[in-house]
Amino acid sequence: MPLDPASPLARLLDAPMRPGRVMWIGLRPLRRAPVEVVEAAMLDPEQGLIGDHYSSRTGGARHVTLIQAEHLGAIAAHLGLDSVSPDDLRRNVVVAGINLAALKGRRFRLGEALMEATGECHPCSRMEEILGPGGYNAVRGHGGITARVVERGAVRLGNPLMRA
Repeated sequence: MPLDPASPLARLLDAPMRPGRVMWIGLRPLRRAPVEVVEAAMLDPEQGLIGDHYSSRTGGARHVTLIQAEHLGAIAAHLGLDSVSPDDLRRNVVVAGINLAALKGRRFRLGEALMEATGECHPCSRMEEILGPGGYNAVRGHGGITARVVERGAVRLGNPLMRA
């Protein structure tokens, strides 16, 4: 049953959000290959994140993976580490200053591109291999979101991420 748009909860869900900011961008050119850290990337509705091998294979639901910078510290803390690198998690975009969970089922602007959140980005079994014992469980609930590209555009370091 859909939420009544006049309900107090619907109004809270639609309340203004402070924009986030792009802190890091990574492309995964091949399966298991090192992540290529870039300053800018192009997003396309047909190809997804251009240069990323995974984005065009999913029918659009997982064109881009995003994670909050704030969650990198939480994951590291769960593992007893000083830090965790974004390329260890194999996500595409790290943003700061916005709660990605608040974008569930919504459209947002990532730089010039229009995106739509499609789901949570759950950890894979490789987290044990990359982060060590407990890696999978450390990422649970902190893995970020997946999104599809609705309108083509570029994303650059420092660009805003804001609800559309």
